[in-house]
Amino acid sequence: MTDHSKQIAQELNQQPDKVLAAIELIDAGNTIPFIARYRKEATGSMDDQILRQLADRLEYLRGLDERKDTVRASIEEQGAWNEVLAAALEKAQTLAAVEDIYRPYKSKRKTRASIAKAKGLQPLADWLLQQHLSDPWEKAAEFISEEVPSAVEALAGARDIIAETASDTASLRARLRTFYQKQGAVVSKAAKEEDSVYSGYYEFSQAVNKIAGHRVLAIDRGEREGFLKVSVEVDVQEALKICLAPFLRNQGACAQQVQMAVEDGYARLIHPSLEREIRSDLTQQAAEGAIEVFGKNLRQLLLAPPIKGKVAMGLDPGYRMGCKVAVVDPTGKVLDTAVVYPVPEFKKVEAAKKTIIQLIEKHGVEIIAIGNGTASKETEIFAAEVIRELQRPVSYMVVSEAGASVYSASKLGAEEFPQYDVNLRSAVSIARRLQDPLAELVKIDPKAVGVGQYQHDMPPARLAAALDGVVEDCVNTVGVDLNTASAPLLERVAGVTKTTAKNIVKYREESGAFSSRKQLLKVKGLGPKAFEQCAGFLRLPHAAEPLDSTAVHPESYGAAYALLESCGYKPEQIGTAAISNLEGAVKSFGETALAEKLHIGLPTLHDIVSELLRPGRDMRDSLPPPLLRTDVMGLEDLKPGMELKGTVRNVIDFGAFVDIGVHQDGLVHISQICDKFIKHPSEVLKVGDVVTVWVMQVDAAKKRIGLTMKEPKTT
Repeated sequence: MTDHSKQIAQELNQQPDKVLAAIELIDAGNTIPFIARYRKEATGSMDDQILRQLADRLEYLRGLDERKDTVRASIEEQGAWNEVLAAALEKAQTLAAVEDIYRPYKSKRKTRASIAKAKGLQPLADWLLQQHLSDPWEKAAEFISEEVPSAVEALAGARDIIAETASDTASLRARLRTFYQKQGAVVSKAAKEEDSVYSGYYEFSQAVNKIAGHRVLAIDRGEREGFLKVSVEVDVQEALKICLAPFLRNQGACAQQVQMAVEDGYARLIHPSLEREIRSDLTQQAAEGAIEVFGKNLRQLLLAPPIKGKVAMGLDPGYRMGCKVAVVDPTGKVLDTAVVYPVPEFKKVEAAKKTIIQLIEKHGVEIIAIGNGTASKETEIFAAEVIRELQRPVSYMVVSEAGASVYSASKLGAEEFPQYDVNLRSAVSIARRLQDPLAELVKIDPKAVGVGQYQHDMPPARLAAALDGVVEDCVNTVGVDLNTASAPLLERVAGVTKTTAKNIVKYREESGAFSSRKQLLKVKGLGPKAFEQCAGFLRLPHAAEPLDSTAVHPESYGAAYALLESCGYKPEQIGTAAISNLEGAVKSFGETALAEKLHIGLPTLHDIVSELLRPGRDMRDSLPPPLLRTDVMGLEDLKPGMELKGTVRNVIDFGAFVDIGVHQDGLVHISQICDKFIKHPSEVLKVGDVVTVWVMQVDAAKKRIGLTMKEPKTT
C-alpha cells in the first residue's frame, strides 16, 4: 500500500512522522477522540478536527490508488498498456485526471465515432490527422462502400472519429480544465417570467474561481425548482485555440477537415462535459464548505454552557393545541406537566397565568425555556408578563426547538417518556436544552438542529458523517457521567456502539450504579479494546478511585500516582487546595526529567496535572453564560441606532443571525461584523456568542432586521 504520509503532512502542514503515526493508529482501529486525547505524543498533539481531515484525505488517496489499479488492469487487458500511460497514471493526483487517462480505453455506449469506426473509417481519420497536402475528397472516395455511399459521408464519419479523439485527449482536457477554472464564469438567467426568491440570479454572472459557495447552492436549487437556466461560459475563441493547438499542422485542405472536426468535438463533446464537471466540482466544494460551517455551528451549539443546578420550565408554544408546559428538576427529571392557552384569542390568558405561577411557586422554577416556533412571540410576551407578577427572580431564554418534534415522535422519545404524549415530550426537551444542551441535543439527528444553510441540498451520507463526527468530538471533549448518561449520549462516546450503550444502561439497572471504571469490562460486548477507547471519557464522580472522576486514562493511573509522590502529595489531596501548587512543584522538579521518570510524554504530563488540579472539570463552565431575559420587545420598538445585546443563533457564509429579544432574528451582514477584512463570519463569530449590536434598518412588512456590530460614529 502506498505511504501517503508525506503528501498529507505537506497538505496539512504537519510533521511526516506524526502523520504516519496517526495513520497507523487509525488503521489499528483507534477512534479519533481517543487518538486526539490519549496519543498526543505519537501525533504531535493533533486535535480531533485535524485528525478527521487527515482521515478523510487518506480515504480519498487510497480510493485514488484503487482506481488507478483498476484502470491499469483494464488497459493492460486491452493490450494497450505502455510506459507513457504508466508515467501519466503515476503522476495523476486526482480522480478527474485518472478518468481523463482512461477515457480513450473506456467502453462507451454507441456514439457517432464508434459507428464510423464500425464502417471502417478509422484509417481515413488517421490519414486526415497526418494532414497531407493531398486532396481529402480523393482519399475519401477510396472509402465509399455499401455502408458509406459517398465521400461526403466518409469525411463526416472521419471527422466524428477525430472529434472524439480530441475529446478523449487527456492533456487537452487538462489544459482546458485549467482554462475554465481560471477564465470561466457561472451564468444564470430567468427560466420563467415570475418573481421568486431567486430573482437576484435572473441576470447573474460570476467567475468560476470567485463565486461564493452559498451562491452556487442557491443557483443549483433555483435550477432544480425551474426558476433558473444555468451555464458555464468561456471565451469560445480562446478555448478553440487551446483545442486546435495539438492537432493543426498546416492550413491545407486536410487541416481544414481536422479543424472542423475538433471544433465540433469541442462544441458537442468537450464543452458540455467540462461544464458538467466544473459545476459538479463547484457544487461539491460549496457543499463541503457548507458542511464545514454547519459543523462549526453545531459544535458551538453543543458546547453551549449549561445552566446547572436550576429547576427549569419548558414552554412549547402553539395555537390550537395550546402551549405545552413541562417542569424538570436540576437533573432533568420531569416534575410536572400542563397545557395552557396564553394566546389572547383563546381568552384563557388569566387561567394560563394562574397555572404557570402555581407551577413556578410549587417547584421553585428559576429559568424558563421557550421554543422559537409557532406562537413563540405571543408566548414570550406572556412569559415576560408572568415574570413581572412574580415575587421571586425568574428569567427566560428563547431556545431553538429545531428537532424537538422529531425527537418527540421518535422511538427514543416514546421509550424515554411512554407516559406523556408527543407534545409534552417536546416541552421536556426544550426545558432540558437550557439545562444541558449537549446531553439533550445528542438525541436528535444533527441535520435537524437548524444551524446550517442548504443542509437539505447536501450529500446525505457526507453530511451525516461530518456532523456525527462533530457530535462525537463534543461528547468526548466534555466527558460523560457513567451513572446518569442516557443510552443516546453513551453511544457517542469513543468505542461505544449503540448496542453497547444499551448494555451499559441495562447493567446499571440490573446491578446498580457503577462504582469503578473497571466494572465496564463486565458489560456484555465491551471488551478490552472498547474499554481502552472509552474509559477515559466515562467519569464517575465520588468514586472510591479518585482518578475515575477525571479524564486521566486508566493506563496512566500509575504515572499519576507516581507524579503525586514525586512532588510530595497524596492521592486524597486530588482536587483540593492542598494541591494547588502542583504545577509549581512539577516545574521545580523539571518537566522533562519528571516525564522521563514517569515514562510518559510532556503532553500527557500536562494533561494529568490539569486533571489532578481540577478533576472532572467541565470545559463549558469557562465559557460566557447564555443571555437570559426578563422582558420582551416587539419589532415596532426597534429604532435605527438602538444598541442591544443579542445571542448569535446561526453563522452562514454571508453573515450571522442574532437573537435580540424580538421574535425575528436580525442579520449582521459580513460587511457589518468588523472593520477588518474577513473571508468568513466564522473567523469572528460563533453560535452562542453574546454580542453587542446596533439596529441599522427595520422592514416590518418583510419582518427583516438589519444589524451592525460596528458602533455608529456619534457627531
